[in-house]
Amino acid sequence: MSEVEVRRSTRRRRTVSAYREGDRIVVLIPAGHSRRQEQEWIEQMVGRIEAREQRVRPSDERLAARAAELSHSYLGGLAKPTSITWVSNQRRRWGSCTPADGTIRVSHRVATLPVWVQDYVILHELAHLLQPGHGPEFWRLLRTYPKLERAKGFLEGVAHGSREDAPPGEPGAAGDCVDE
Repeated sequence: MSEVEVRRSTRRRRTVSAYREGDRIVVLIPAGHSRRQEQEWIEQMVGRIEAREQRVRPSDERLAARAAELSHSYLGGLAKPTSITWVSNQRRRWGSCTPADGTIRVSHRVATLPVWVQDYVILHELAHLLQPGHGPEFWRLLRTYPKLERAKGFLEGVAHGSREDAPPGEPGAAGDCVDE
């Protein structure tokens, strides 16, 4: 279970709320609640937050299964990562890949996007396993994905809205490949 901080408020009369703040969950409860009520609310609110986070950030196993499906459907099953994981340390990238060791990392932010955009990001990184750069061969690999241009535009819009836009193929652009 996550670290929990309880904040009691004399202003609150009935409502209880909770949110994540860094590595801990903050539970806001009325000052008049008993210790028993407090404990019941902590269990309930922590459960809700952890369930919501699990829905938002699917497991690495589900990510790997989806990557295998997409590789089979759009890349002839040729792209086989050694690992594919969700990461929370990518603020300016949607995903990254290291072709030398076959690893792919996908930003946890992608999990909140529409499924067809998630699929594009995963496919983009899978294609880097077969073609490291962003040249014509790379884009030829992705051309069979029916929502390619729509997904690219969606990500550009999100990046622009959060002022994290970068030209395609430049550091910070969606799906950059990391050659290590």
